Amino acid sequence: MDNERKIPAAVVIVAAGASSRMGEGLRKQYRPLGGGTVLSESIKPFLKALDCRMLVIAIPSDEDESHAREALASDAEIDELLHIKPLFVRGGATRQSSVKIALEAAAKNNPPGIVLVHDAARPFVTEKIIVSTAQAALEHGAAVPAIPPADTQKIINAEGFIVEHLKRERMAAVQTPQAFDFMRLLASHRKAENDGKAYTDDTEIWAKYEGDVMTVEGSPENRKITYAGDMHTQTFHTGLGYDMHRLISGRKLMIGGVVIPFDKGEDAHSDGDVLLHAVTDALLGAASLGDIGSFFPPEDDAWKDADSVFLLKTVWEKIRKHGWKLVNMDCVLKLERPKFLPYRAQVIESIARALGVESDSIFVKAKTGEALGDVGKGEAVEAWCTCLLAKD
Repeated sequence: MDNERKIPAAVVIVAAGASSRMGEGLRKQYRPLGGGTVLSESIKPFLKALDCRMLVIAIPSDEDESHAREALASDAEIDELLHIKPLFVRGGATRQSSVKIALEAAAKNNPPGIVLVHDAARPFVTEKIIVSTAQAALEHGAAVPAIPPADTQKIINAEGFIVEHLKRERMAAVQTPQAFDFMRLLASHRKAENDGKAYTDDTEIWAKYEGDVMTVEGSPENRKITYAGDMHTQTFHTGLGYDMHRLISGRKLMIGGVVIPFDKGEDAHSDGDVLLHAVTDALLGAASLGDIGSFFPPEDDAWKDADSVFLLKTVWEKIRKHGWKLVNMDCVLKLERPKFLPYRAQVIESIARALGVESDSIFVKAKTGEALGDVGKGEAVEAWCTCLLAKD
């Protein structure tokens, strides 16, 4: 989706907390996660989902902004997505004051009509939640993602006795991002600053001075990191790759980076390694980064007779920079002649070496065409690959 079709918005990221419950060491917003840090993972979905006109990051008041900049710079994907200069502000003693400081800073820079306020400690937010929240704010002025509480809720008195039994079906646990009409939220914060009351979030301030807040569907996965154990999560993606090449005389038969002795080889723009092409496409698909043709166009003479091992390594380096690692890969080679079995161990080792992984995470098996079709006639070779990638 190009920026002309995305909702223009300002984004405020609240990263000013002390992280006291995370234990010793780095503040939680700067700890490694996915392809970068908690902070960078919290920001990337907004850069993908919105036409982000302004990004304001509230950092701890006692901290140099270089820590936050380093936390963003450690994520290679941020470089591709971030086309505006982030504005760093030092937050206040409370979340409420930090958000107001960020809004005041944004107001000096011609902000768009909608602002989304998000906790840096929620790095698992999805683009779907962001878009639905922003759209609801455009329609209703204010919106927040919410989920039903998992447990039955009660109100207790000072002595610990239950004094009211609440109906769970009418309750919701709210999350971030919280989206609002920018100028109305800023006006509400200015009033709230001097009314003597402490507010837990921006929807409470809006409700006091502006009115109702619409809820949209949130997700249990959009959880907030509070303790070190909250960061232990993995995302898994599968990928499927396929390629086919005609076999002709005068070409080397390349399979998985290995030259297989034969009187024919693949007819292709590159070296024609059908198996590595399927592997490359499977990995790119699992990482949602495109396909081999988008990286190495067949009409580009730069890739004529190119080494497919080099192409695979180039792509894999980019995929790893996005935080992905290989769990396992399973391949099928369809070839009538020659027999593949004598070369299988060598091919598996070649692929593992190119990816920098153990060979036991790779497997390749071969089938014949049973004398049917182009493969069965010895005129073509086909390959399929399926892979599983994981990201912390």
